[in-house]
Amino acid sequence: MKKYRRWGAVAGAGILGAVQMFAAAVPRLPHVDMTDQRLGNGLRVIIVPDHTAPIFGIDVCYNVGSRNERPGRTGFAHLFEHMMFEGSKNVGKGEHFILIFNNGGDMNGTTNTDRTTYFEALPKNQLDLALFLESDRMRALNVNQANLDNQRNAVQEERRLGIDNQPYGKAFLEIENLAYDNFAYKHSTIGEMADLNAASVEDVRDFFRTYYAPDNAVLTLVGDLDPAETMEKVKKYFGDIPSQPPPPRVDLAEPEHYGERREVIRDPLARTPLIIMAYHIPPGNTPGNYAMQVLEKVLGTGQSSRLYQHLVKEKQLATQVFVNADFRRGPSLFYIYVFARPGVKPEDVEQAVCEDIAAVQKDGITAAELEKARLQFLHQQIQSRQTDLWTAIQIGDFAVNFNDPNLINTIVDKFNAVTADQVKQSAEKYLIDRELAEVIDLPAAGGSMATAGK
Repeated sequence: MKKYRRWGAVAGAGILGAVQMFAAAVPRLPHVDMTDQRLGNGLRVIIVPDHTAPIFGIDVCYNVGSRNERPGRTGFAHLFEHMMFEGSKNVGKGEHFILIFNNGGDMNGTTNTDRTTYFEALPKNQLDLALFLESDRMRALNVNQANLDNQRNAVQEERRLGIDNQPYGKAFLEIENLAYDNFAYKHSTIGEMADLNAASVEDVRDFFRTYYAPDNAVLTLVGDLDPAETMEKVKKYFGDIPSQPPPPRVDLAEPEHYGERREVIRDPLARTPLIIMAYHIPPGNTPGNYAMQVLEKVLGTGQSSRLYQHLVKEKQLATQVFVNADFRRGPSLFYIYVFARPGVKPEDVEQAVCEDIAAVQKDGITAAELEKARLQFLHQQIQSRQTDLWTAIQIGDFAVNFNDPNLINTIVDKFNAVTADQVKQSAEKYLIDRELAEVIDLPAAGGSMATAGK
């Protein structure tokens, strides 16, 4: 009976009361204690002790992404992510994988517009192995024609499988090309086929020398480690790797936009229309961006979100709705993806989305929606710290992109500092026609995929 009366009280208090009750009961995230030092060669080393289990995660995050590429040489950052597994002075081709897996570990690497990161998770007694492997390829990667040809083919096949021969693949690439004027963010991370074919061994060696240097990287270790002992091992393996001159700075500023941009793609692989709308918003880790992060939750996170309720359930215009507020180091985008039901006109979908945006601009969001967004964001942050490895990756990203590894401790507070009024003001400021780029992907009966203006 006590349990029944408790839930009855919650129901009587309404949704806001329920959300507030849960919010009051949710504990704060534990503080992440870290040491943050630099070696003489400029390598930034962040160590986080966590003695929960006898394991550790290691992440080496390089301050290089597709934003650092130039016209005619796109896809280099991603290509190089592949090259870094092709062996080094003391490690044979493919041996990096074998050593990690045979010692009970896991590993991978990823590239995006702003950074490239490599990471492993291992038992604590394999710290020397991880430091040796990462330092050896930072010091002396094996760059030759055979390795370049092999990985160039792998990247091109990855593009064919994941983009060119997938429904909506071109639309997902084209939205950024349409939205941005600055080349740094305008082109795709995976690169163009012609540019990948044009890459020479000399190009790759220059790229390695310029960007894969200790003074252009952050090494993060999280796990069952002693910070002082770990730092001595880092110095042993990384300390004598020479630094390099600073890479050229990249101007990420986006010119002012004066009108909406639209493109229609005829897609022979698509079965239903996809509408992608992207609005320019401020860079990540800024008050304006955090306000749009809140709006992302309100409009498009979960089946209780406004767009899902209105477009999918009530009006039955769509089968799926996704919203994502970018968190780049430069000018970011607020994406709205809507998969329309068969037979629904894209303009009807767009009108429905714009009606929900206009409602936020006119009346703002409710207190219950704000509290729910805060809980959703907290849940995301808890999930991102479930393992030592993903904690290390997140800290490395924050250090490289925003020069703030402590953001892992403050990001929830920054999100929670957003008010309902700030969300309303940000929607009024950023979700406007002149900041909009829209790609509509329509099913085609067959033939070659082509684009046309609308």
